[in-house]
Amino acid sequence: MSDTSNLLAEQRRALILDEVRRRGGVRVNELTQRLSVSDMTIRRDLDALARTGAVEKVHGGAVAPGAPLAHEPGFEAKSSLEPSAKEQIARAAAALVTPGSAIALSGGTTTYALAQQLLEIDRLTVVTNSVPVSEVFERARRQGTGAATTVILTGGVRTPSDALVGPVADRAIRSLRFDLLFLGAHGLSADAGLSTPNLAEAETNRALIESARRTVVVADHTKWGVVALSTIAPLTAVHSWVTDPGLPAPAAAEARAQLRELLIAD
Repeated sequence: MSDTSNLLAEQRRALILDEVRRRGGVRVNELTQRLSVSDMTIRRDLDALARTGAVEKVHGGAVAPGAPLAHEPGFEAKSSLEPSAKEQIARAAAALVTPGSAIALSGGTTTYALAQQLLEIDRLTVVTNSVPVSEVFERARRQGTGAATTVILTGGVRTPSDALVGPVADRAIRSLRFDLLFLGAHGLSADAGLSTPNLAEAETNRALIESARRTVVVADHTKWGVVALSTIAPLTAVHSWVTDPGLPAPAAAEARAQLRELLIAD
């Protein structure tokens, strides 16, 4: 989508529908930026498309009609969503890490962004079930950049989002203990807690939580209100959620009622 500020409503909706079909879903805040119109205009467009059955409205945007709770986007598809928010979150989360810590990073594009912020922190031991996260540290090692880091990759069966899950991963994780876990999430909600479309990944993430002294969720504001097939844990199991300033005030109030700490990156 290029210069679209003067598009007619029909043209705008056709572009929105094309994005939904291509990516499986769209976010209101992304569309307002790309189409140079207000939130209200985009919401009216989504309402119009929903009335025809072309899209299904969800919290913060729209998806293809009948998009299943078990749908799991690939790593590359998720990498294009909310990149600036992920960068903000990664910087704020990295500030929680002290040299010499044993930490764990789950699969996800926000934990991938965080890994890049951790390269200069000395004497870290990093446990991860994410192939892309492990590659961040391996690439730095080969190039001779960053601090010395010990990386433990769990093994397991690879998911569409490039996380390693299943019994092999679970056994490896449960044999370890770490100071701090940074956990990505497909969705967070007051009722369903943390959730993911992948049943095996939910079990592996539960193992990560059980092995951590402290669990920090790293997820942008668009994840609030999203519910996927399998619940990982209630919000009360989480110590902190690091998110971006796009989180609406009512959502922040709901989250604070269940979390021990809500950190808004700036």
